[in-house]
Amino acid sequence: MRTKATLYCFFLGLMLSFSVSAEPVGDLQKALKNDARATADKARDAGRKPAQVLAFLGVSKGMTGIDIWAAGGYYTEVLSLAVGATGKVYAQNPKRILEFRDGANGKALSKRLANDRLANVSRINNAFPDLGLEPGSIDFALTALNFHDISSSEAAATAFAKAVLVLLKPGGVLGVIDHEGSADNDNSKLHRGQSRQVFAILEAAGFEIAATSEMLRNSADTLDQSVFSAGLRGQTSRFIIKAVKPSN
Repeated sequence: MRTKATLYCFFLGLMLSFSVSAEPVGDLQKALKNDARATADKARDAGRKPAQVLAFLGVSKGMTGIDIWAAGGYYTEVLSLAVGATGKVYAQNPKRILEFRDGANGKALSKRLANDRLANVSRINNAFPDLGLEPGSIDFALTALNFHDISSSEAAATAFAKAVLVLLKPGGVLGVIDHEGSADNDNSKLHRGQSRQVFAILEAAGFEIAATSEMLRNSADTLDQSVFSAGLRGQTSRFIIKAVKPSN
């Protein structure tokens, strides 16, 4: 039986999902299968649908983007392939993300970028807003599976979203992917966030919510378990928000 919170999320998704599916970005689907890409990354693709997600967000060749809290860089590499040789991707991590788990994220990202393997990617090892990037210079930003950590404080999350807004060009896109939570549970403990709260934070920061997508929803996820629970990890119900910086 669905809980009240689960039903709320379900109907909210129906109302706001203006585009629930999308064609992959150009030849990205094929590029993701290249032999140089890690087998572990390819194994994640079925649950993350990266080509479809980037198509939904409107990412295309030649764009400049930033992978916010990139961690080990799964999405950094996907974005690198999506924007191509004429595009640019910044892999951003604050110090605490790089040092987490004895530096596992920092080591993984260094390995991924070794020998200039992803030539269109540059690292930024600083926290927002001190990234050294020009305001209005970014076409898109993506934050995947970490906004719940940012939004534990509404004030801090709004300030963070405003800092992202400054970086984006008019009409630029912020994509937020995260594990859906429920008002009935301690989402901080479960490493989840509520999409309705993220909507409010982004709008308060000056974004317009352009669309949401249901493509990563999982009705079997009851929203009351940790995202790291056995049998659930990698299969949580996730929301995708496409937020846009107003053109004027």
